[in-house]
Amino acid sequence: MPATVAPTRSFPWLLLAVLSLSSVNAWAQAYEGARREEVDGGVHTPVLTKAPELLHFVEAVYPPEAAKAGRAASVEMLITIDEKGQVSDAQVTTPVGEGFDEAALAAVRQFQFSPAEVDGVPAPIQIQYVYNFVLQPPKVEESAPPPPPAQATLTGQLLARGSRSRVGGATVRCGDDPEAPEALSDEEGQFTLKVTPGACDVRVVANDFHLFTTKETLAQDEKLEVIYYLLPKAPGYETVVRGTREKKEVVRRTLERQELQKVPGTFGDPIRVLQNLPGVARAPFVLGQLIVRGAAPDQTLTFFDGVQVPLLYHLGGGPSVLNADFIDKVDFFPGGFGSRYGRAVGGIVDVATRKGAKDTLHGSVKIDLLDSGFFVEAPVAPGISVAAAARRSYVDVLLPMVLPEDPEGGTLLVLPRYWDYQLRVDFGAKNAEPGPGGRSTGYVMAFGSDDLLSVVATGGGRNRDVTVDARTLFHRVKGDWTYRLGGFTSVFTPYAGYDLAGLGFGETKLDANVWSIGGREDLSLELLPWLTARAGADARFEHTVAEGTLPVLGGVQYPAFPGAEPKAEVQTIKRVVNAFDGALYGELDIEAGPVTLTPGLRATYARIYGQERFVYDPRLWVNVKASEKTALKGSVGLYSQPPQAFNLEPAPLGNPALTHERAFQTSLGVEQQLTDIISVDVTGYYNRRYDLVVSPGATVQNEDGTLTRYQYSNLGLGRAYGVEVMLRHAVTRDFFGWLAYTFNRSEQRRAGGDDYELTTWDQTHILTAVASYRLPANFELGARMRYVTGRPTTPLQHTFDVYSVDRNRFYGTFGAENSIRFKPFHQLDLRLERSWLFQSWTLSAYVDVQNVYNASNVEATFYDYRYRELFEVPGIPILPVVGVKGSF
Repeated sequence: MPATVAPTRSFPWLLLAVLSLSSVNAWAQAYEGARREEVDGGVHTPVLTKAPELLHFVEAVYPPEAAKAGRAASVEMLITIDEKGQVSDAQVTTPVGEGFDEAALAAVRQFQFSPAEVDGVPAPIQIQYVYNFVLQPPKVEESAPPPPPAQATLTGQLLARGSRSRVGGATVRCGDDPEAPEALSDEEGQFTLKVTPGACDVRVVANDFHLFTTKETLAQDEKLEVIYYLLPKAPGYETVVRGTREKKEVVRRTLERQELQKVPGTFGDPIRVLQNLPGVARAPFVLGQLIVRGAAPDQTLTFFDGVQVPLLYHLGGGPSVLNADFIDKVDFFPGGFGSRYGRAVGGIVDVATRKGAKDTLHGSVKIDLLDSGFFVEAPVAPGISVAAAARRSYVDVLLPMVLPEDPEGGTLLVLPRYWDYQLRVDFGAKNAEPGPGGRSTGYVMAFGSDDLLSVVATGGGRNRDVTVDARTLFHRVKGDWTYRLGGFTSVFTPYAGYDLAGLGFGETKLDANVWSIGGREDLSLELLPWLTARAGADARFEHTVAEGTLPVLGGVQYPAFPGAEPKAEVQTIKRVVNAFDGALYGELDIEAGPVTLTPGLRATYARIYGQERFVYDPRLWVNVKASEKTALKGSVGLYSQPPQAFNLEPAPLGNPALTHERAFQTSLGVEQQLTDIISVDVTGYYNRRYDLVVSPGATVQNEDGTLTRYQYSNLGLGRAYGVEVMLRHAVTRDFFGWLAYTFNRSEQRRAGGDDYELTTWDQTHILTAVASYRLPANFELGARMRYVTGRPTTPLQHTFDVYSVDRNRFYGTFGAENSIRFKPFHQLDLRLERSWLFQSWTLSAYVDVQNVYNASNVEATFYDYRYRELFEVPGIPILPVVGVKGSF
């Protein structure tokens, strides 16, 4: 009997076992500037839109000794297929010896596949492959071909238990014999298997799913349709092995989906995880912004899909203004960001949303003690999918129940109320095969948020009643058209929006209505294997109508004199302002061995309140791959932020001569992989800010000898420097966590004035520890501990009353500015979650406890009307939040 190799080959467990990180980022945003701190939770899930097909099979040489002994074997291997369909690597995962392993590797390395595509883009993947060695009997010449064997057909669909997601790339076999028939499920989970009539022991093997077995009995010529629900492995955590990509950014930390959604104190909100990363100081809970590397909150901008929004978090310490299930990824730039972004001298946060499901209806409903919301996604036509979400809070009802009572019988209430919504329609998803004219996809999205925050302090030991009302509302409608052809990518993003901002404090009431329209074009082209160019344009126009009631400026708008009426006059101001900001940018990625250089330039023209301004911001990034486990990165560049339109008012309310605020940012970092699962990232930075807008402004003598006092001037100087350290344990089967430490100094002074002093936003030491562990029975327990140096404040010093007759009010006299601090902030948060997996849906219940040991932290302060006593606004006390979430 001659020894031959049966041409049977299988793709058991074929799917995206491993996706290279370089490909993931290319799929997600080929045009993006590559200096970012990325929080990619997987909340972006790459979709296999085209499985690889074996085009050229090479028969292995049967080991002679094994052939003589009549031995057969099955060699299991892990094959890496590059974006061109070639086998770039192959490794035996289950050695069988006797020469079979070497023969199989030699043959498989010569295979040629059609390229796999993920999200419609050619991409490298890894598959598990079994090469079967089977001795075949010699062929017998027959006078007539034998009749075809009797057959039956098993066809159906594979779904993930608990979510009904389609399971593509799975192997369906009838029995475990090497020659048993098998079929591969497509991206819709559909399969068709020809079997011999009779009993069939069905075995379904798929990546990240437990082995599924059942028994079916089929009659001759019968066609049996079935649906099999596969049980996912480790619903808590999973180990995802990803290839590395070249890292051009100075700081980048990638967090897995489990890390983003399981961190205690975040209530499952991926964006709130940003508050636990190095370089991010803790903002008072009443704010909805970030404090990054000592910059003021308004110096760090927030974007959704490249469109600017006024705030990232709901006021009063609420969640992010985007539903967690809508988040695809979060790009966080603490500094040194690419030329694609501008209008900020601090940092950038850009949150990307994800497209709706294209397989079937999915969704979730979440209810807890703070708010309730839903998310739903579904295909509505070939190539068209829809996703929608909405949420409404009732925390304003809960907080008064847990805030501490005033021991003297007064009232102190912090009452936030919020809602938000998102709606996205994607099209072009079916066009997975790029034609000679390229491939186009796109979507239209509408989203918005409304926040109302009231702070009420009355009675008790206070001799001054305080009421503050703040409201922030915004709506956005945006489009996105992406075109790809070879190494060229174009993304066009038009948008329109409406913002409403209001503030009421005593006699001061301000309201602003802002209508905006804008767009951006981002281009990327791979010119050579070592040279990639990116360029684009970014334009924004705003029409603002603002109206306010505020006291007149004593000593400026009217002279003070004895005998004036002891009551401050009130003035009503209404303004209509138009502002335009347009920019062009360009970048190059130049690779020279282990070194990558990325020079960039952003040129901006702005016309604000009739004033024209030009600024040019050159930037440079350097990346050195010192070794397989060590990378060195550095950046240097200029950044600009335009002045507020109303600050350009004529004197005495403003200064028409204001220019852009500027910043010179530098950073140097090293990233070291200590073990396969433990890494450390250390980054040092120095940022010098200048031409900052400060108040009061300068007093200028005019040609006629009169004096003009400006409310604002570009006389501010600032600097921030520090070190950021992140020690991280990657996601394993049962554990993940990290330890983040930041040393930061943020200082400021006026040009020509005194020495530098601390800014209000300085928090010298920030230490955060996060850990989560998966327990038996689908329980998960996590903890977060934070310690933050108290914010600087100015002490009240006078021992006598200072009374202004003109304003009929008292004033305080203070010591050196920001010379004392609030008490340090420290807090422990715990989270316990339990999941139940049903056939077509999943139920999760959790308790997320903030401030476990009820630490007394100060969020804000105010004085009595005579400035004799300081009153503290306390932070949230121990707050257990119980919630449930159902997903299908």
